Amino acid sequence: MGWHKDRHSSNDVDDDIMRHPSDSEAWKVLDRQFPDFAADARNIRLGLATDGFNPGGMSCRYSIWPVMLVPYNLPPWMCMKTDNIILSL
Repeated sequence: MGWHKDRHSSNDVDDDIMRHPSDSEAWKVLDRQFPDFAADARNIRLGLATDGFNPGGMSCRYSIWPVMLVPYNLPPWMCMKTDNIILSL
């Protein structure tokens, strides 16, 4: 779960290419605002995603909005795999 921290400490590549959410400006702002949280690489960072759809097509009167959590502490080849995405609602 500490891949994002190990990668940045061992690999000093700073080429402004976003390869992982830990390369984003939002991640860096969170690190600056909460240094105690950022100090421990084992603290889990989650991405929240949702998207609505009508299960019965356009004639259906209701929609479904699944809410998914993605753990961003994992390496890129693992964090978006279906095994690691949590369907929370």
